[in-house]
Parts: sequence; C-alpha cells; structure tokens
Amino acid sequence: MTAQVVEQFDSWEIKNASIQFIEGGTQKPGTKFGCVGTISSEPETTVLTKKCGRSTMGEKTVTTKLNVTVSAHVPVQVLRDYFGLSNENLKTGVYSYGSNSLGKDFVFTADVIDLFEDLTKVIAFPKASNAGGFKINIDTSQEELAMLELGFSAVADASGQFYYEAIIAELDDQAIVNTWHTNFKRSLVEAVETP
Repeated sequence: MTAQVVEQFDSWEIKNASIQFIEGGTQKPGTKFGCVGTISSEPETTVLTKKCGRSTMGEKTVTTKLNVTVSAHVPVQVLRDYFGLSNENLKTGVYSYGSNSLGKDFVFTADVIDLFEDLTKVIAFPKASNAGGFKINIDTSQEELAMLELGFSAVADASGQFYYEAIIAELDDQAIVNTWHTNFKRSLVEAVETP
C-alpha cells in the first residue's frame, strides 16, 4: 500500500541531476551532471494507418524516441564523456574532438521539485545518447554565464520504455530513491511477482 496518492504535482525546480555513462557495456556509478536550468522532451513519432481502399479507417500515433534538451552548467569530465573528447595519443591535459569522436551512451536522472506541495519526483531516461555534435559558443558581452544546451536522444530500453518517473511520496519501496541517481535500471523499478 502506498504512503500517499498524489493528485497534483507542479514542476518547479530541477535538482540532483545525474548521468550514468555506459562504458564497455557496463553502467558506471552516477556522476553529478551539474546545475540544470531546463529539461524538455519532444516525441519523435510515426503514424500507423489502417486503410480500406482509399479511405482511412483509423490511425494510431506511435512514439519511436524522445528528443530531450537539457540546459545546464556541466562539469568538464561529463562534457568530455558526453561528446567523446579524447586525449588518446596526446600529451597529458590535451583533448581533441574529431570525426572519430563518439560520446558514451548513458542513463540520465534528475529530481523534479514541487515547492507548493513539498513533493519530489524522480525521473529517468534509461537509454540515452548525444544527439548533436560538439558546439562552442562564447559570448563575452553577457553579464550572466549562459547554460550549455545539450540535446540527446532517449530510445527504448529492453522493455520498450523511453522514460520513467516516480513521486517519492507514492513509493512503497523507499530504497528505489537511494539507487535512482547512481545505478538506475529497469530491475530497480520492476514489480516482482510473489508466489
């Protein structure tokens, strides 16, 4: 039985963003992503059409992936892993980006805060990868340091899901929250049948 049923949640703030890179097929522990300003996603869809002759009898829209945009102040090593900068065959402290640069796949998680109801929702994109190339934009006329905008693709995991969320107050198993930002996997949130 859940501790609480939440009927209203107003997203106000984003905190505790984490990125869990996949290296050699192994998911690494979560790394703080940085100060996040915005997160938005837009589905990429395809329309399945049922026709009889020339007449359309029905349509269903199916999501094929999510295009996610995050604006944030991001730590240097996270950016290097995200874009695929490497120091291979270079002197210590020198990194390069080129046609062979491939960013690492990752799991992205964050907390979404509702200040009005004092609630927190944890979110996860379980199978993500960089959807854009490395961009540099430095504007010395700004009075406030702009956040970096990163775009990534969130594709379906082995269970066909692009996105997960949980309002902490509704969780029976609070241990989920302890692992969400460090090692999110489908098995963490999957219901286990009891015999």
